[in-house]
Amino acid sequence: MTTTTMAKSSRAVKVLNTIWTWIKKIPPVYPIFILIFLTVGFLNPNYQTANGIFVFLRRASPLAILAIGQMFVLSSGGFDLSMGSLVTFVIVGSSMLLNNDPEKAMITIVIMLGVGVIVGLINGVTVSFLKVPSLIVTLGMLLLVKGVAMFWSGGAPRGYFTDNFRIFGRGNIENVPIFGKFPIALLIMIVIALLSYYLFHKSNFGKQILAIGDNVRASQLSGVRVRVIRVLAFVYSALLAVVAAILLGGYGGISTNVGDGLEMQAVSAAVVGGTLLLGGKGSVPSVVFGAFTLEALFNLLNLLGLPKPYKDAVQGLIIIGAVAYVALSTRKKR
Repeated sequence: MTTTTMAKSSRAVKVLNTIWTWIKKIPPVYPIFILIFLTVGFLNPNYQTANGIFVFLRRASPLAILAIGQMFVLSSGGFDLSMGSLVTFVIVGSSMLLNNDPEKAMITIVIMLGVGVIVGLINGVTVSFLKVPSLIVTLGMLLLVKGVAMFWSGGAPRGYFTDNFRIFGRGNIENVPIFGKFPIALLIMIVIALLSYYLFHKSNFGKQILAIGDNVRASQLSGVRVRVIRVLAFVYSALLAVVAAILLGGYGGISTNVGDGLEMQAVSAAVVGGTLLLGGKGSVPSVVFGAFTLEALFNLLNLLGLPKPYKDAVQGLIIIGAVAYVALSTRKKR
């Protein structure tokens, strides 16, 4: 009997150890998101309904797209601070190009994607070939792009977004089995997340980004085209900023300050999702849930009646905490 009891206890311990090992592998962002979202749902019952959940996911989708783009740059060891001003430029510029004409919607989107490529190329080439720190380059681009947008528009939004432009941010796919209405913005985010997952986790492009972020010199010696990969990372980040801007414009309309602070939100969401600020680590699913977590946290602060400065303070704490964590981890390795 004693032997049988000990054997059962040993098996139970092994099972518990296996479960605990599995639990430890789960990124912290997932349980944190669930906890915050349940709290939000408790304070506001609307978030407990399917419609409320889809409204939340639609609003969080642009930030998730921005965070994915930021993750590509962060994982390569850089920063992209120009995302927010690019969002503002796309929204203001699109209203100018549309000129209230629905027939110009598609060409406007194509032009803005082209602008995104140009901004990404300038950022990437300046960082990679001229060896200027990405913080300086993208900070300068932030000021340049927003300045151009304000000069172009005269400092005030003009016109309105046509329905066929706004549909990407506010439209729904009707009569979807199980779900009923499914937000187009959420569908776009899912498609981008799947594409980014393949690029980052399954292709050589993603492996090279991580290698560069981990050790630039070793990457060069192993044959990685460091300059080209970094340029492509900045271009992809800028393109995703354009897509996010189209969704934000469709959902919220025209504003000259819509992009203010979005670059910091993207960095915060990527960091919450486990991306290292000094490069070498990142995960697309975790970053998406990092954006969801940040959006849920902002909603929680609003429900508690806390003003906007608290929102900024939370982002600052997240970034400072991430930098401190990296610094401590580096010391331990030494």
